[in-house]
Amino acid sequence: MRVSVVDAGSNTVRLVVSDATGGVPLPVHTAKWKLRLSEQVGPDGQFGERATEQLVRALRRATEIAGRWGAPEPLAFATAVVRNAPDRTAVLRAVARDTGVRLCVLPGEMEAELTFLGVRRWMGWRAGPLAVFDIGGGSSEVAFGRGRMPEFAVSLPLGAGRLTHEFLGHDGRPSDEELQALRRRVRHQLRDATARIRWEHPHTAVATSRTFQQLARLCGAAPGRRGPFADRIVRRADLRGAIDRLAALPAAERHTLPGISAPRARQSLAGAIVGHTAMKLSGVKTVTICPWALREGILLRYLEDGADWWSDIERTHQERPHPAPQPTVTPLSPRPTAR
Repeated sequence: MRVSVVDAGSNTVRLVVSDATGGVPLPVHTAKWKLRLSEQVGPDGQFGERATEQLVRALRRATEIAGRWGAPEPLAFATAVVRNAPDRTAVLRAVARDTGVRLCVLPGEMEAELTFLGVRRWMGWRAGPLAVFDIGGGSSEVAFGRGRMPEFAVSLPLGAGRLTHEFLGHDGRPSDEELQALRRRVRHQLRDATARIRWEHPHTAVATSRTFQQLARLCGAAPGRRGPFADRIVRRADLRGAIDRLAALPAAERHTLPGISAPRARQSLAGAIVGHTAMKLSGVKTVTICPWALREGILLRYLEDGADWWSDIERTHQERPHPAPQPTVTPLSPRPTAR
């Protein structure tokens, strides 16, 4: 059985075609298109015609490639870059009209839940009570749980690209005042979510996303060529040092540091500040880098709960009214007896 998933993120549209024999999605082919959609969003947040046309072309190509590899229409979703756009309904309609792809816009808390599922499956039950941190381009997600799905999940407007645009929107080295303002925003937004994580005292803390993977390499973790099974750990103290190294360079020169790619060099500093602040406020000293995240969570949920689950997602999350971007939290489970 072949299945495929394609996601439209702030920087990249990525397709993964997987074999799903035995209920485990094992990738057989991947493709990506570096569109940098977040850089094309207007000052008013409008996605616009140019970005829409590029998205349409990438999704049409992704569908063709998926079919060539024996997979049906991809499970297609978009993250914060489309979710927060005032014209997102027009974008979704253009995609459906010109490609036939039913592009879903997942709520931020659902992204956190599905990312948690992907991480749980990769880490296994020995991970115990699990905290998950994910830094995207437009939003960041935090989740905690003891079982298959999280008891707590929140999406926050702390994407590395978004914060870079708001606080570090120039090519030079950031000033102390700019960094202080950025840290204040991040601390304020993370305060409640990290208080919950600190209270729960998770057995294992995990970080996902390309941003965290690159920061891990900068902090001395194994390079990607060693494969997904190499152990990769990020220590909070090392991440604090990485912030200093990134802040000492203009944005255009950060790609010279180990692990930092040119397309993500500009937003790497904001990502490092979000990651370090999340760890510090949560009382977490180390995080394990997990290669599975949202895409794998969607594939796993599809395989475990059936095609009807995704059909429900498509009906519910294709053309909903545009909400004001703000933190969203799933209902909390009753807290256990205090330790």
